[in-house]
Amino acid sequence: MSTTKYIFVTGGVTSSLGKGIIASSLAKLLQARGYSVTNQKLDPYLNVDPGTLNPYEHGECYVTDDGAETDLDLGHYERFTNFPTSQANNVTTGRIYRNVINKERKGDYLGKTVQIIPHITDEIKRNIKMLGTKQKFDVVITEIGGTVGDMESLPYIEAVRQLKWELGHDALVIHLTLVPYLAASGELKTKPTQHSVKALLETGVQPEILVLRTEHELPTDVRRKVALFCNVEPRAVIQSIDVKTIYEVPLKMREEKLDVIVCEKMGLDLKREPKLKEWTKFLDRLQNPKSEINIGLVGKYVELHDAYKSIAESFIHAGSVNECKVNIKWIHSEKLTEKNYQEELKNLKGILVAPGFGHRGMEGKIFAAKYARENNVPFLGICLGMQVAVIEFARNVLKLEDADSLEMNPKSPYPVINLMEEQKNVTEKGGTMRLGAYDCNLKDGSRALKAYGQKEISERHRHRYEFNNEFLEQFEAAGMKATGMNLDTGLVEVVELEGHKWFVGVQFHPEYKSTVIKPHPLFVEFVKMAME
Repeated sequence: MSTTKYIFVTGGVTSSLGKGIIASSLAKLLQARGYSVTNQKLDPYLNVDPGTLNPYEHGECYVTDDGAETDLDLGHYERFTNFPTSQANNVTTGRIYRNVINKERKGDYLGKTVQIIPHITDEIKRNIKMLGTKQKFDVVITEIGGTVGDMESLPYIEAVRQLKWELGHDALVIHLTLVPYLAASGELKTKPTQHSVKALLETGVQPEILVLRTEHELPTDVRRKVALFCNVEPRAVIQSIDVKTIYEVPLKMREEKLDVIVCEKMGLDLKREPKLKEWTKFLDRLQNPKSEINIGLVGKYVELHDAYKSIAESFIHAGSVNECKVNIKWIHSEKLTEKNYQEELKNLKGILVAPGFGHRGMEGKIFAAKYARENNVPFLGICLGMQVAVIEFARNVLKLEDADSLEMNPKSPYPVINLMEEQKNVTEKGGTMRLGAYDCNLKDGSRALKAYGQKEISERHRHRYEFNNEFLEQFEAAGMKATGMNLDTGLVEVVELEGHKWFVGVQFHPEYKSTVIKPHPLFVEFVKMAME
């Protein structure tokens, strides 16, 4: 196939309908048919990236191999397609405007008045087409954040209108809306969808396919009604009914023939049928577990589960491998105190201390690490979670009173966690951490090596602080070993506790690389040890 096809997924009626899941599911189906596919997210906010956003505002910040801080939907894209994303897969209004203003300052526009149309829309189109032209994908599926009618989204919708005009049959729009069910009258209501499509039509964009989120089966007459009012073929009105897990959605979309309709409308050969054998096996194990365990996730953003989205999904993947249902017990670290932590944690088969920044909830995380260490409970500490385990060990085993991270206590007499050397002159916040994939060498006989099955690994990072190697000899003599190192920098990447059932802390973020087809080995081993 010589020409890249571009599919746009827009949303209406309400946010959080699942555009990312529909886009990921379609990508999975087209991939299973033999096409090379990538997903892209266009975010309308003015931040250059979500790296400085509070998790309460935007959920998890997802990190790619090339060090981009991105929207959490990129995690869904990778988990569904098992294909890595990059900086080019997430574009924000902040980046668009910054690029245009930088060009204007350099004189690229030759004295012209810089305007939304054509300059902003041209920059949006350039970013959309970059994936297809530079990396040669057969299909690029671009999800537009927000809902139709949002002021922030208008330049993106206008760029889609222009691309549909320029690309003809090589561009297609899928619009996702909600069909609510009114219990009082016992009716499914299509009016919100009609108004949503009308708003899209007013921008000059006609969707070819409608995907309707619903709690109840859509009768044929409802689909026909929507098709009639929205200028769409009846067979292109797709039902997306609520399911128990997002991983069922590709199979539901296959039943609805979403991929077939897309291929026919874009002139793509249907090639082979998407069998999804591995996917179906994963789902079967997930839905028919042989055992069940409770694992505590200790963090300070647990009210919003999306703040730890990749961790939660990694437990689903690892649970399926072990044929075990992992019940995550969301434990707010601020609520763990010296008086209650033993009672709060006593029924857990495993404890994960989550990543994060800042001192809030820090002491509760330290109590969680202490409980796991003293009670032989399998433990996984991620990023700050590893640093917490180090601080706890320093205070309670090495008896270094007031040992701390310089992030939390710049005057600590025992800074067992130190600011990285290259971070000491950094003043700006955005995109300045140690970000992206770095190598790690695992030591023989370590728990980590057993889990990975290989000595050389590469994992993604997002941090400014590191283990202070001045204390390394002291830690190792007392039983906390550095079992993973970056050989170029001497950075301690993995720590483990001798004589413990399974106690592992990692400076990197393994959750970012766990997918349905390739569950992360550390999570798989952690769940396995918790089951025992």
